[in-house]
Amino acid sequence: MSYKQEPSIKCQSPLGRAKNHGSAKEGTHHWISQRFSAISLLLLGPWVLYSFYAGNMSSYESVVAWLQTPMDFTLVLLFIVAGLYHGFLGLQVVIEDYVHTQCIKIPTLIALKLFFALVGVMALLSLIRIQNTDLFKFNTEKSSTFLETL
Repeated sequence: MSYKQEPSIKCQSPLGRAKNHGSAKEGTHHWISQRFSAISLLLLGPWVLYSFYAGNMSSYESVVAWLQTPMDFTLVLLFIVAGLYHGFLGLQVVIEDYVHTQCIKIPTLIALKLFFALVGVMALLSLIRIQNTDLFKFNTEKSSTFLETL
């Protein structure tokens, strides 16, 4: 009884190894997500520029007053989220296409995701702090009385 041996994978051409494996089915979602974020940036970008130009945002107080309105707060938050997401998707494609060593590619993608998540959280906390400036004011009277009781 003889068994037919399968040809070694090393003997196959790259096309032969790739055939009949199907697609990864991730490219379409990634492409649509990047286009959606680009369209949202195209819509929100001119609004941000116009608001800064027409709103006379020359001082810190005027920017804080502008960001304390709910509509402007929401639109700036959407602009930041769309920009960060679009940037992440673009850099992810660059790393996946041009970094060929897996031991470098995977940690770089993880670091990229952590970096964009950290920047997003910091932006959100900054906007919340501006939105609720009364919550984060440091009350020197209470702290000095507390220190005096010690």
